[in-house]
Amino acid sequence: MHVPDGFIDAPVSVAAGVFAAGAVAVSLRGARRELDERTAPLAGLVAAFIFAVQMLNFPVAAGTSGHLMGGALAAILVGPYTAVLCLSVVLLLQGIFFADGGLTALGVNITVMGVVTVVVAYAVFRLLTGLLPRTRRSATASAFVAALVSVPASAAAFTLLYWIGGTTDIPIGKVFTAMVGVHVLIGIGEAVITALTVGAVLAVRPDLVHGVQGSLAAPLKLRIDGELVDAPAATRDPEPAPARRSTRGFWITGLVSAFLLAGFVSFYASANPDGLERVAADQGIDEKVEEHGAADSPLADYGVGDIANARLSGGLAGVIGVSATVVVGTGVFWVIRRRKEESGDAPRDRDHENA
Repeated sequence: MHVPDGFIDAPVSVAAGVFAAGAVAVSLRGARRELDERTAPLAGLVAAFIFAVQMLNFPVAAGTSGHLMGGALAAILVGPYTAVLCLSVVLLLQGIFFADGGLTALGVNITVMGVVTVVVAYAVFRLLTGLLPRTRRSATASAFVAALVSVPASAAAFTLLYWIGGTTDIPIGKVFTAMVGVHVLIGIGEAVITALTVGAVLAVRPDLVHGVQGSLAAPLKLRIDGELVDAPAATRDPEPAPARRSTRGFWITGLVSAFLLAGFVSFYASANPDGLERVAADQGIDEKVEEHGAADSPLADYGVGDIANARLSGGLAGVIGVSATVVVGTGVFWVIRRRKEESGDAPRDRDHENA
């Protein structure tokens, strides 16, 4: 649902840009609490994976396709603040180099696809994981529902912005019904991808899933006089914590998967217009759409301009996009991590303190 230039007027686009900039600024500070030496590179990997999967449009209805937004996936895996930054990096690179999403509409896209999806999805996920049993199956199911809800919420947010600053005179009720209706279907695809990914990570490295940290292991229960009560805390000295497992193998596997998705699987993605494009064409929202400022980019429309072979052109563009996203994303998150250490916000090593 990348909003192009011309759908939303200048005043609302500027206001959305200011809001998005504020959200990014807040997220830069909040991400300091979420990132450490292990999760900083993983956040860059999450951004690259989202870039790759967004190239995989899947059919949802006759003549309409959808793609992952990624807000729910990123929020659950690396935390809500870091997730907003992940989506911002992806949307920025897509707009500048791939002519996907308007440049003047960047604030609109970050607000709608980044902030709204992340906030809604993470709130739903935390609510459900607090109510359901503390199991991997429940966490996966919660991820499914959170992702499903986040997509029509994003469509509703676009409709609100269009109601305030749309450049064409279309009854807002029609826009809302069409946008939310088609994005409920897209949300099902988003939910499946999110649940499968979160479930896969939980199966191999649950310690790397931010949304379930400290919540999967329920307290030990004892049955006394027919009632279950919490077991008393152990009084003996706790055993030393096990050494942290390396994330290198996980990172390499994830990056290779992103390259394969963007460089090969994307060739088989649906060529049909996505939900916003279809609604815009059907309802006349695109009457005043403007040519993209990066239309002359050699990577515009996810292809390398000088390569005639469509399969090779699209695959190479996908590999370039994943590479750029993982480099920029990882760099941003390492800088945040470094600032955290320099400011003294990082937790001190207890063993060093006690030495």
